[in-house]
Amino acid sequence: MNRYQNGTILKTEDGQPYYKGKFYPNIPVSENDFYVITSEGDRLDLLAQSYYRDSTLWWIIAMANNNATKGLLFPAPGTQLRIPVNIGDVLTQYNNFNNAR
Repeated sequence: MNRYQNGTILKTEDGQPYYKGKFYPNIPVSENDFYVITSEGDRLDLLAQSYYRDSTLWWIIAMANNNATKGLLFPAPGTQLRIPVNIGDVLTQYNNFNNAR
């Protein structure tokens, strides 16, 4: 399974596959957020690794910059990206909703 997929394929009790999507919470702007200008070769997963020490949190940067990234893992060079700093509440909301379903 690709780690950048948006969900999981599960099976019902009778063996029928179904798709379980993910919920991504809103990420409010904070005065503590960082802003970076991307360079050639920058990727959201590498930025997440650099700022959060966890490349799987790339989706936080993507959600905070939806218009700038346009769903791409590779933002265009020269793009300004917001890197949210206070992600504890975001992760709690994400886990609470996605684990409850």
